[in-house]
Amino acid sequence: MESLLAQGAVMVQEAKKILVFVGAGLSTESGIPDFRSPGGLWSKYDPSDFYYDKFLSDEEARKKYWKMSTESYAIMRDAKPNRAHLAIKALEDKGKLIAVVTQNIDHLHHKAGNSPEKIIEIHGTTFSVSCLSCGKRYDRDEIQERIRLGEEVPRCDACSGILKPDTISFGQAMPQDKVSRAIAHAQECDLCIAAGSSLVVYPAASIPVYAVESGARLIIVNRDETSLDSTANLVIHESVSKALGDMVGI
Repeated sequence: MESLLAQGAVMVQEAKKILVFVGAGLSTESGIPDFRSPGGLWSKYDPSDFYYDKFLSDEEARKKYWKMSTESYAIMRDAKPNRAHLAIKALEDKGKLIAVVTQNIDHLHHKAGNSPEKIIEIHGTTFSVSCLSCGKRYDRDEIQERIRLGEEVPRCDACSGILKPDTISFGQAMPQDKVSRAIAHAQECDLCIAAGSSLVVYPAASIPVYAVESGARLIIVNRDETSLDSTANLVIHESVSKALGDMVGI
């Protein structure tokens, strides 16, 4: 393992334009359970209750959604960046990071100090809420306070429209501007590091593919095998925080 990490460190040192693509494995090391893992939210709730169309059409579905989302938000709000997040921040400090594309909705790259313009939250963020009718945006804590005071399904105070956290739900269209930016960065990077992602959730998981097809080298860091392992220049099955921390040298 140490020789693999040493190889990764050399690849990081040689690279000039690094794109980091991260998934839930980064957040689990900050104490945020993977929705799909044993004990995760999908073991308590039925994912089919949270499809976007159902959220729009069914008041009971919205009530279930807010209950689930409130539970997950409490964990994310209190979570702290781990060594992997700090390693990604260090890559920015070194002038090597062109962007971090994250499947996570937990705001931990912001907490770690990465520049907002470097962070592409491809599945959105749970830290803000928007009205689906008029577009008014709210800080999440404001909405959580209304829920704490008894409002089970909060509505927009400007137009009474449906409020929803700024995350991408099952069946909801991906934000095309973010996808386009992520692809553009993938096509310009000389090294892509895919960390803590099973690389099975598309279209997000296609980002490392674009990087490889454009000539970039690919490092995959994940505890388990992924479908892209055979195309990577280096595969490390290890703790994400240890691997990134060691390779970046923090």
